[in-house]
Amino acid sequence: MKLPLIDQQGNAAGEIEADESVFGIEPNLAVVHQAVTAQRANARQGTASTLDRSGIRQASKKTGRQKGGGRARMGTPSSPTRIGGAVAHGPHPRSYRQRLPKRMRRLAIRSLLSQRASEGGVFVAAPDVVFGPRTAEMSSLCRAMGVERSALVVSDGVDEDLVRGTRNLPNIQAMPAQTLSSYLILTHDQVIMTEAAVRRCEALWGLNGEGDGSA
Repeated sequence: MKLPLIDQQGNAAGEIEADESVFGIEPNLAVVHQAVTAQRANARQGTASTLDRSGIRQASKKTGRQKGGGRARMGTPSSPTRIGGAVAHGPHPRSYRQRLPKRMRRLAIRSLLSQRASEGGVFVAAPDVVFGPRTAEMSSLCRAMGVERSALVVSDGVDEDLVRGTRNLPNIQAMPAQTLSSYLILTHDQVIMTEAAVRRCEALWGLNGEGDGSA
């Protein structure tokens, strides 16, 4: 399939040929959902903690006799029904980590890149496009390229000027192709890539004779 080339002024500058297996497949939305869910779960710290009755440093003696006091049976001060008492069925430190097979991660990224490409949301910067380190330059460039809400700017490897120019733009995020993830593609409306980044994505997630990755 072909991806559009955009020059510094946002004008069409031709097309480049892209791997159909990365940018032109039928999106597998079930795998995308599973990949994004796993990524968000893996980002959780799992440090929430509450004290149960054994962790409350209170006297274990009953506060009053069982009968004859004219009040309810209160039990010990560590009871979850008392102020300052324990928490019943509260959270404790745990791992939320989910394991996702490599082929499913690859399929999820290919599915989202293909979906963005089918919607016209993937652009390739022409070779003469310069990503400057100034925020104003990057803001003007993104507007010229048709960015309306949010976009990922993907390079082949870390581009310090690109990172510096986009770090103060709240809806624009620069990153190397090697660190693309399903969640980032899903939460940005458009993807602007260099031609080298396109080739790196093809090398990373192309089929290379391994099947369609859906198993």
